[in-house]
Amino acid sequence: MSNVLNVSLVQSRIHWLDIQANLEWYASRLEQLNTRSDLIVLPEMFNTGFSMEASRFAETMDGPTMRWMSEMSAHYQAALIGSIMVQDRGHFYNRLIWMFPDGRYEYYDKRHLFRMAGEHQTYSPGQSRLIINYKGWRICPMVCYDLRFPVWSRNRLIGSEYDYDCLIYIANWPEKRSQAWKSLLVARAIENQCYVVGVNRVGADGNQIQYSGDSGVFDFLGQKCSTTERFGDRVETVSLYKDQLSEFRQNFPALLDADQFSINL
Repeated sequence: MSNVLNVSLVQSRIHWLDIQANLEWYASRLEQLNTRSDLIVLPEMFNTGFSMEASRFAETMDGPTMRWMSEMSAHYQAALIGSIMVQDRGHFYNRLIWMFPDGRYEYYDKRHLFRMAGEHQTYSPGQSRLIINYKGWRICPMVCYDLRFPVWSRNRLIGSEYDYDCLIYIANWPEKRSQAWKSLLVARAIENQCYVVGVNRVGADGNQIQYSGDSGVFDFLGQKCSTTERFGDRVETVSLYKDQLSEFRQNFPALLDADQFSINL
């Protein structure tokens, strides 16, 4: 078990619908890592941009992006996450991949599909959350629009055990709604008594939608722990501290008074 988890945020632009260019680009971004990282976080659909052209660009689970993620994870000896378009068993998914350095992986299919862009007409929704046990931390990764749905993100305290210690949201979240992104990241951290990591892209996509990034790490009090600036192309590594989180939860166990509920899928 590790008290400190070093998380690297990769806030960068994305080459529109050019998988090879993006794999080369993000490989160059990872070369900026100047400290030991345990977990590297890339944006949503980092290899294409947020597109509904899944019939042309979706890959299989043994495609080139999966191989690239395995190579990068092994090279940096850090877990690596990001989402890609995937075709699996006759369906398309906006699938978050969690790649381990030894080549094993887990995945989470985005639950809440952004209907204002027609995402629900192209991709199938996920049916379950993913919680990863990694170096003594329990981590729950999600994708973009999931951030707007607090019930899906809700932490639980059963006895002395919390569902997770850290929430991660990877995104292509437009600049014109950046206030919602920033506010909801803070809210999710406070209400769930956990660290929250949000990684968003910058630049313009092929639909001329602008992205400001606004990536950040927030502690259990909602305080920002990172320094990445909006619109900047930046790789930043931030340390999370398990002992500080545990002490806060022990002294302020608000989730003991949380409402009990279930989700009907």
